[in-house]
Amino acid sequence: MRRCALPAPHPRGFGGEGYSSGVSSEQTPATPETAGPRPRRLTYAAALAALEGLALVAGGAWLLVEGLAGDPDDRQSAVTGGVTLIVLALLPLLAARGLLSRRSWSRGPAVITQIMALPVAYNLLQADSVAIPAGIALAVVAVAALILLINPATTQALGIRGPGRAQDGEQ
Repeated sequence: MRRCALPAPHPRGFGGEGYSSGVSSEQTPATPETAGPRPRRLTYAAALAALEGLALVAGGAWLLVEGLAGDPDDRQSAVTGGVTLIVLALLPLLAARGLLSRRSWSRGPAVITQIMALPVAYNLLQADSVAIPAGIALAVVAVAALILLINPATTQALGIRGPGRAQDGEQ
């Protein structure tokens, strides 16, 4: 009978769960989650993403209430639109929470939210109504959030390495 040997643990502790690196917790290097205070840019980006998420929840709730209690032209469309906006609000809200917790995965959903907001802002700006100021506000928030999210300080705080950088340091 042939036995399968378990792989040896990685010398730096990256071998997965259950492997010990042999380094005590006092000697473990700081991770982005524990390395100093959170940069203001990261906090501002999280706040803008949360603001967009809350605006989506408010808009969705308004459509839902209007569809159920009001007299909309198409009740089914109003309810569907309200539920859709509330579900879509999860993306920026989860991204904002991840940004505040310094989770590297959170930048992707936050950037996607801003990219999706730009065409919506453009369409609002094309309207002949009260939607124009909303389009201006949405465009400003989306562009500001994108600038904050691609900032090198934000990227570093999230522990994201850019192209051409090695696993353990820059080349």
